[in-house]
Amino acid sequence: MKALFYALALLVSGGAAYFSYENLGKFENQKKIKLDAIATNTRVSKSGDEKEADLAKEVAALDAATKDKADAEASIENLVAKEKTLRRDLAELEGTLEEQAAKFADLKKIQDEVIAMLKDAGEDVTLDNLGEQVAKVKEDKKEKTKQLEELESLVGAARKVVDTNQAEIARLADRSAARDSRIRRNAMEAVVSAVNDDWGFVVIAAGSSTGFTPQTKLLVKREGRLVAELQPSSIEPTQTIAEIDLKTLAPGARIQAGDRVILANPSTN
Repeated sequence: MKALFYALALLVSGGAAYFSYENLGKFENQKKIKLDAIATNTRVSKSGDEKEADLAKEVAALDAATKDKADAEASIENLVAKEKTLRRDLAELEGTLEEQAAKFADLKKIQDEVIAMLKDAGEDVTLDNLGEQVAKVKEDKKEKTKQLEELESLVGAARKVVDTNQAEIARLADRSAARDSRIRRNAMEAVVSAVNDDWGFVVIAAGSSTGFTPQTKLLVKREGRLVAELQPSSIEPTQTIAEIDLKTLAPGARIQAGDRVILANPSTN
């Protein structure tokens, strides 16, 4: 019985030892797994922290790059604006240069003309002494202007004399022409072209172009003898109708076509 008990005790002790040993192995294994898990977790945590740090660095770098990009874009916009401004300024400068070139060409042309004029003016005239020469020319011009004014004064006086003489000549010419006209009228003779005894008028082949006026008194003569006096009543350029002054009609006489007509009162000079 004791042997059985001892056997059972040994068996139990052996089983307990076996189970204890097996549990110990499992515990060690679990412990190792747990330690490995802790190490892995620690390593993963450390890696995660490192990655988070790297991510933070990358985010900061991205923010910095984004800021740098914005600054670069703003700088590019400023540069583009400056480029446009510079191009505009360059175009204006080119236009100004063209204008200056044209003005310079004009000035060069004027200079060449001045040099040519200086050559014509004489060997002593140059661009260096041009001011002195201009002063001399001005002084000479002043003197010549004074002489010209004196001459113009003399010419004006002479013209007044000439105008007075011409007016006198014109007056004398008009007087001579008037005298000649009166002489021609005094020597004028016209012809009776028609007679109307019933109405007491005649038609004379002369008119205003000959010098007849309503105030002109006319005489009718035949072979040097006075036949009657006439008074113009209607005057045309080439003929005159005149009434017969019956009181002056010679006894027994009748005015006939072809009788001569002269002025009753000759003009005096």
